[in-house]
Amino acid sequence: MSDNHTFGDTAITVRSPTRADIPALAAFASAMPTHDLLFLARDIRQPKVLDAWLTNEAAGQIVSLIALDGDAIVATVAALSDRYSWSPHVWDLRLLVGPAMRNKGLGRFLLDAAITAATGAGATKLTARMTPDQTGAITLFEECGFRAEAMLQGQVRDATGTLHDLAVLAMDPMRQAARRDAFGD
Repeated sequence: MSDNHTFGDTAITVRSPTRADIPALAAFASAMPTHDLLFLARDIRQPKVLDAWLTNEAAGQIVSLIALDGDAIVATVAALSDRYSWSPHVWDLRLLVGPAMRNKGLGRFLLDAAITAATGAGATKLTARMTPDQTGAITLFEECGFRAEAMLQGQVRDATGTLHDLAVLAMDPMRQAARRDAFGD
């Protein structure tokens, strides 16, 4: 899948990543504010993590998209499932939008695509994690039907050793679809 869209005044190509994208993914991750990466379970600035990402995508455990402005990645979204766990029905969504592309509709577009992909792959519960100060991200996820489910105190430690909380949001995509059908929101 490769689609072209315009967000703000920027022409963006949205498609699945390939191994050829690893250098661009590394550049994107390295350019992101470090605080924006704290909600990720793994540091995507590391080549072995990017390699594992694409290996797991090929195995069907991750569905992801990248958004490109020319050859530069400006956003990513991934939906992850551990089909060997007790919770294969739960998919975790991870969305990263570069600062220059925020508030232009790209994040919403990618989040909607990830929700659709995860639901199509069998997800009956979706989760997302972020630091509580990422209010723009929390608002976006809430607008898509996610609700606060937990606050994990001191869950992540940044490079300086400072602990940060993680907010966990969740949604039931079938219940959310029924709500939209019933109430139109």
